[in-house]
Amino acid sequence: MESKKNSTVVGVFHDAVRAQEAVRALKGAGFRDDQIGVVSHDKSGATTTTGTADTGSHMAAGAATGVAAGAGVGALWALGIAANVLPGIGPVISGGILASVLASAAGGAALAGLAGALIGLGIPEEDAHYYEGEFKSGRTIVTVKADGRYDEAWKILHGHEAYNRHVSASAPRQATAAARTGAGQTVQVHEERLHAHKTPEKVGEVNVRKEVVTEQQTLHVPVTREEVVIERHPVSGHASSQSIRAGEEIRIPVSEERVRVSKDTVVKEEVSVGKRKVTDTEQVSGTVRKEEVKVSTEGDVNVRGDKGRK
Repeated sequence: MESKKNSTVVGVFHDAVRAQEAVRALKGAGFRDDQIGVVSHDKSGATTTTGTADTGSHMAAGAATGVAAGAGVGALWALGIAANVLPGIGPVISGGILASVLASAAGGAALAGLAGALIGLGIPEEDAHYYEGEFKSGRTIVTVKADGRYDEAWKILHGHEAYNRHVSASAPRQATAAARTGAGQTVQVHEERLHAHKTPEKVGEVNVRKEVVTEQQTLHVPVTREEVVIERHPVSGHASSQSIRAGEEIRIPVSEERVRVSKDTVVKEEVSVGKRKVTDTEQVSGTVRKEEVKVSTEGDVNVRGDKGRK
């Protein structure tokens, strides 16, 4: 914030309407017209009177425009001060010590622009050029010669969304057009909304374990065994050199395959156990309340832009 030693408070406004409200608040707090200066642009690009200036200056501005051609800088400046239109600056100056400084500077101040006037009020040069840049960007500038009431004047400006080179604007008010003009009040309409919250909840448990079960298995195993085959063949009865002996025999071993059963353990299968998340959609519902605005009238009253009229 600028040094309080110069006692001049400067506020920058995005909205000219809010600047006008701030000027009214300053006057309500006891600040005089000659302490307050306003520099503003018309949204249409034409110069307009704001703040404490007389609305009659519109006519004077037109007259000044008509005689501007061929006049010198000094003459243009004099017309500008009379009509609240400043050649070389283009804005409107509404009363106050700011206009006095500009008027006393004559043509030189006009050529120097708004920064020169602010420097004349004791604003540091670097800050003055900052405010001139803000004005050229379409902002509205309000100055207050505080005379020992610096903090009070800045609090009023800042409370109406003003900012300066060192302090940002306060949060804007949520206001309707009717509220800004003082023509009505604001009613807030509320309603309830449903919010769904999810929490994990245990719904069951799965146990996986092994048990030993005995079952009977039958294997069909092919086996081989030997059998003795006796065949008799008649012969012709020819003479033999061997004599008949009792007890002669032939021993033939007979064998067969026997099946023995043994057991061993093998891995039959593997079972993997895990969890996975499956997403389903559940429908939830609830009863909510909301406020509606109903407008009723008595007598012959016209209401525009209201769909809730009954």
